[in-house]
Amino acid sequence: MTRKPDDLTQRAPATPTAFKPSHTPQGGRRARQTTGRAAAMAVVGVLALQGSYNEHMAALRRIGVRGVEVRKPEQLQGLDSLIIPGGESTTMAKLANYHNLFPALRDFVGAGKPVWGTCAGLIFLANKAVGQKSGGQELVGGLDCTVHRNFFGSQLQSFETELSVPMLAEKEGGSNTCRGVFIRAPAILDVGSDVEVLADCPVPADRPSITITSGEGVEEEVYSKDRVIVAVRQGNILATAFHPELTSDSRWHRFFLDMDKESHTKTFSALSLSSSSRDAQDGSKNKPIDLPIFE
Repeated sequence: MTRKPDDLTQRAPATPTAFKPSHTPQGGRRARQTTGRAAAMAVVGVLALQGSYNEHMAALRRIGVRGVEVRKPEQLQGLDSLIIPGGESTTMAKLANYHNLFPALRDFVGAGKPVWGTCAGLIFLANKAVGQKSGGQELVGGLDCTVHRNFFGSQLQSFETELSVPMLAEKEGGSNTCRGVFIRAPAILDVGSDVEVLADCPVPADRPSITITSGEGVEEEVYSKDRVIVAVRQGNILATAFHPELTSDSRWHRFFLDMDKESHTKTFSALSLSSSSRDAQDGSKNKPIDLPIFE
């Protein structure tokens, strides 16, 4: 069973505006602080093949996190988490193939390490993509959703709008809305039952009609609803169709870093439990014979 954007109870304002970069800080007091010891220790990779990786690196610096540019498989080693930025998805896929990155990227996602895809990065992480050129492009996968590669149209249809994000405000502070910058952006048509929808937005009135040809040769509209999903989370995967790195609102990056901390906490807890169990077993086998043993 899949979830549609109609499942959301909170709605964003319905009037998108032409793209104009936002520079309004969000998050109040916390936005002016680094994220503490865990942030200082974190090493976040940013796939630096093409696109807005410099902007993500700058956003990480603003919250006191070390970012590392990744262009080759071996550079993924030792990273705590990874951001796959926006850009031209076909070009990024060709470069990833050239550097033999896809197997390493799939292993990284499969290992449960936090991965965030923005715009083209969302396309990379989707299990299924439609609206592609003939032959399509290779995907990393892992995110149980269907994404439309150019849902919002061409570069001329790029826009900026307010998105309702109560979850982000609850976890990171600041306003219940964030600015969504959509540049030749994809959108999520449907998601699996394990995927949490974090934000949707109204479908712009000027979006060109997108159809596919059925097996019977009939033209069918791909998507006819008035709202569409633009941000989701599934376990260790975060995906946004828009570009938080192009605004001064650092909450999405801090939210992603919190996912990284959650991952470390779970790993540490699992290791501690395993160590405690092993120590208990070893202790029962190696009790000193000169001490009383109380059963």
